[in-house]
Amino acid sequence: MSLIKSKKRVADHGEVFTPPWLVEKMLDLVKGESERVDARFLEPACGSGNFLVPILQRKLAAVELKFGKSDFEKRNYALYGLMCAYGVELLEDNIAECRASMLEIFADYLALNEADDFFRAASCVLSLNLVHGDAMTMRSIDGNPITVVEWGYLGKGKFQRRDFRLDVLTGRSSFSVEGSLFAALGEHGLFTPAKSYPPMGVSDLAAAFDMTRGAA
Repeated sequence: MSLIKSKKRVADHGEVFTPPWLVEKMLDLVKGESERVDARFLEPACGSGNFLVPILQRKLAAVELKFGKSDFEKRNYALYGLMCAYGVELLEDNIAECRASMLEIFADYLALNEADDFFRAASCVLSLNLVHGDAMTMRSIDGNPITVVEWGYLGKGKFQRRDFRLDVLTGRSSFSVEGSLFAALGEHGLFTPAKSYPPMGVSDLAAAFDMTRGAA
């Protein structure tokens, strides 16, 4: 694998990719988290997925180990694992490649085709979790504040979505919160979601993707 796409991109954007062997060693430093289905990872310069792809692979391996005997649980927890991976990337071709790679890994694991609700639901999640924007300014490519979607799995195939502004989350990062980044936000009264949604199932997410695709 080449660590650069072009010298111009290195000069213009400082784009140099981390080699896979180093990614694996770095993830091994947080092995317990990188192999936990519900551990959330945000890569602020995700490129084409050098970190997020192996993170997803580790999550899916954990899903197989814990839920592989139940097709229902396996599919829903695989989607939840995908929901817990986030990225921001400035360059359009990189973010498109990252989304495509993660979708391919997810679809291969569950043996999905493009018509499957889980495939389309995953496409919806990736369109929200992987943002084309600038993590330095915390704005998406259209100039709006970057939104981070907090997904929760409620069980029985139902998911909860709450949207937060990235600049608000990072602005409050000096406050100590036990557990994961989002685990106890409500307890502090500091993190108010920009928007909350009613519980939704895989078919709802698939329908939401179909609507955005039809509007495009």
